[in-house]
Amino acid sequence: MKFKLLVITLLTISFVGCKHEIDSTSVNPSHQANNIDEAHQHEEEVKLQYVSYSKDFEVFAEADPFVIGHKSNVLAHFTHLPDFTAFEKGSITMRLVVFGKETSQTLSKPTRKGIFSFNIVPENLGIGELIFDIKTDKGEFQVTIPSVKIFADEHDAIHIAEESIVTEPSAISFTKEQSWKIDFATEEALFEPMGQVIKTTAQIHSVPNDEVLLTSGTVGVVILSDYGILEGKEVNIGQQLFSVSGSNLIADNSQVRYMEAQNNFELASLNYERVKELAKDNIVSKKELQKVKNQFDNAKVAYDNLRNNFSSSGQSVSSPVDGFIKQLLVQNGQYVDVGQPIVSISQNKSLFLHADVQQKYHSILENINSATIRTIYDNQTYTLDGLNGKIISYGRTTNNHNFLIPINLEIDYIEGFMPGSFVELYLKTIGDEKALTVPNSALLEDHGNFFVFVQITPELFEMREVKIGVTDGIKTEILKGISEKDRVVSKGAVHIKLARGTGALDAHSGHVH
Repeated sequence: MKFKLLVITLLTISFVGCKHEIDSTSVNPSHQANNIDEAHQHEEEVKLQYVSYSKDFEVFAEADPFVIGHKSNVLAHFTHLPDFTAFEKGSITMRLVVFGKETSQTLSKPTRKGIFSFNIVPENLGIGELIFDIKTDKGEFQVTIPSVKIFADEHDAIHIAEESIVTEPSAISFTKEQSWKIDFATEEALFEPMGQVIKTTAQIHSVPNDEVLLTSGTVGVVILSDYGILEGKEVNIGQQLFSVSGSNLIADNSQVRYMEAQNNFELASLNYERVKELAKDNIVSKKELQKVKNQFDNAKVAYDNLRNNFSSSGQSVSSPVDGFIKQLLVQNGQYVDVGQPIVSISQNKSLFLHADVQQKYHSILENINSATIRTIYDNQTYTLDGLNGKIISYGRTTNNHNFLIPINLEIDYIEGFMPGSFVELYLKTIGDEKALTVPNSALLEDHGNFFVFVQITPELFEMREVKIGVTDGIKTEILKGISEKDRVVSKGAVHIKLARGTGALDAHSGHVH
């Protein structure tokens, strides 16, 4: 509120002064005194603002200046991190601790969504701290605001508070209530290692050992098991997919071969049983018995092979794995030869990324240790580590077709990564040098120029132009425009830009004081 109230105060004082200069004789002394009293009243409403962050919470508090023996209101906004949503359920105790002496108040629920209004009377002079003890159904948390000064005189407190007010004429107001309604976040600009980045395009493939190709074991006509055998269809292990029937063929009829094998096996089985009985009485020789047994074994092997893969109607083929049909290579009713591919099944456990890079990067390919992958169709970003990925190989020679160097990566399968499609690939090398970086989502582009919104307070933002360097697909190097520890809007920057365009937003609309 301090931004808004300070403007009102200054406007009031300025108006009174101008009126007096223009027509001092026409000013009613009592009216002038009333105006001065009104201005002083606004001065007394000036607020101090405090901001503190923990791993789990952002606290933004607007407080009356703390004066010993006087009640001060603290309007505190509590935001969950890292999703920047309003705190709604739980109790909060605010403690003002000065030289070991403590004054506290506990509120069992927010005054409004995310907002707690505390009233506290300081009892000790000096520099203390505000401690917020937060209790929720997920546990207990604590956020501390240090360096809170308690004054002896109310007038001094107000004037010092006025001097501490941040004034940015070009700043944009965007309340916590507004940010809680959108996908919003802020992050600090940090110096961190930024190696060389190679940007290229990669094509997605199924890993070779992740695919199964089913072929015909005989000549005949393909009969699909049902109309659901289509590309992209999910299949389960053991599920029948198709059969190959040769019942209508004159030559090399699989049905005839199956019946012959069955008849031969049955005949060989009967003959073997007969000869075994004769051998017991030494009516036939051991040599004759061995010969019959060999005929039986051969007939059994031939019949079992056909029985396991064929029926009287032809070859029946089932899926040997769980997966989906990547490609159906024949049509229902099509004639096929022995060994002809019928259908390929992909298990989608892993995917393979193939990219080509320019020859100038050959000397640094061995230093690549990570990568960022960004989908082109929906701009989703993934890290190589996040997909349990690894770099499989890179070329030691150029590709004969385009004189580029190939590089291959393997990643876990993820929904939406379709073999044959393309993704953007940022290959990152190991680097010792550090760069000031911000998330790519913080950058706004306008006619080739880049901007970020820097947080002055959690409800006040300044748009700054920045000069960018390299990007790894997740973060971008900032060469000029902001400093380390500046907190920038990493999500929701477009909404603040729109608020800047309308100029109709109240910095404290909806606050309860």
